[in-house]
Amino acid sequence: MSEWQPVFVVLGVALAGVALLYAAGRWLAGPAEPAPAGAFAGGLAPAEHAASRFHVRWYAVAMVFLAFDMEMLFMYPWAVVVAEVGAAAVVEMFVFLGILLAGVGYAWREGAFRWA
Repeated sequence: MSEWQPVFVVLGVALAGVALLYAAGRWLAGPAEPAPAGAFAGGLAPAEHAASRFHVRWYAVAMVFLAFDMEMLFMYPWAVVVAEVGAAAVVEMFVFLGILLAGVGYAWREGAFRWA
């Protein structure tokens, strides 16, 4: 039994933690009534529900945004170490930019840049 004792202790602590979090959530929960649908940040009444569907065009726009966002996220640290690493870092960055360019090309093909 001594070899299983740590397993049971960890299992008991985990279950006690889950029960404590559940009890705290039930105790701290707000009222069960839905919030009134009033004006939002712009001061205008909402025209549609917040969880309504978006046009498919916005998914391509989001992909273009993420492509350029990832580019900038990795370009700054790369610029710091490119002198130390050398030509391998330049080749890796061009491969990375090629992958991003393929994503932008796909979004272009899907019509993300046509706003008609």
